[in-house]
Amino acid sequence: MKRSTFLAAAAVVLAAPAAMAQAPAFPSKPIRMVVPFPAGAATDMAARVVGQQLGTVLGQPVVVDNKPGAGGSIAAMEVIRSAPDGYTLLFSSNSAISSNVALLKKIPYDPNKDFSPVAGTGETALVLLVKSGFPVKNLKELIAYVKQHPGRVTAGYGSSSSQVSIAMMNKLGGIDTLSVPYKGIPLAVNDVLGGTLDYTFADIGNALAQVKGGNMRPLGVTSTQRTPLAPDVPAIAEVLPGFDITAWFAIVGPAGMPKDIVDRLNAATTQVLKTPEMKDKLAHIGLAPMPMPPEQLKTFINTEIVKWTRLVKEANVQPE
Repeated sequence: MKRSTFLAAAAVVLAAPAAMAQAPAFPSKPIRMVVPFPAGAATDMAARVVGQQLGTVLGQPVVVDNKPGAGGSIAAMEVIRSAPDGYTLLFSSNSAISSNVALLKKIPYDPNKDFSPVAGTGETALVLLVKSGFPVKNLKELIAYVKQHPGRVTAGYGSSSSQVSIAMMNKLGGIDTLSVPYKGIPLAVNDVLGGTLDYTFADIGNALAQVKGGNMRPLGVTSTQRTPLAPDVPAIAEVLPGFDITAWFAIVGPAGMPKDIVDRLNAATTQVLKTPEMKDKLAHIGLAPMPMPPEQLKTFINTEIVKWTRLVKEANVQPE
């Protein structure tokens, strides 16, 4: 080997460790957190609460980017098409990463293959709401009212959980309502307040804000038991046995994310969720922390796909 060639090769070998040492540690720039629902939705509020503290732990800002529409599919595809470097993540409810499999005829992605599970974040129930002046005081009265006005009572939904809740109540209550889709729960709540809709199902955070303001009346929660956040509101299952629908939230990224980046993000998220301050903030918007490591989240998502497929079938919801 010529001396010049040998020296050039040696220089490359010696330079490699230095180059590796200079590679910036993750994260070295802001992280974009894509949210599949509009501002004010439970997913959006949770993303902002968690994202703010997550940015503090990671040392880089976490910027929320709302991309509502198509039940979360628009946001999901935006993340799937991004580079798997940890700088673009999806803060999703169960809609985009489990429920859509059953609710969409042609889902443009596979939640099992197209995402890197990162961390579980929170879970919540929904609240059945009517305007405070609506002529019913409880769930039994609402069911009777709908039966007296078949096909003329309207119910709006802004998520897969609220959509299936309406359909499940129709089936178990033996009633017939006209379901109206919205891009987010806050939009459906606004139309109930405005009198365009008769009722809706909203996440606990949005629901309690309206109830405390005297604008809306809660008729039931979708969990099997009453929630400590609203102990005076009966569970719908007390009137309609078997009614059980809850929503959850998780962080995922595009498929192929490096394990060390996934682990870094999971550790930071878990650290944030376990603080008393974060538990209080989540409770204020109606959520309970749901920390979960990546492998457990992957299994959980698969289980939820099966569960939501069953729920959609039982509620006689036709895929769109």
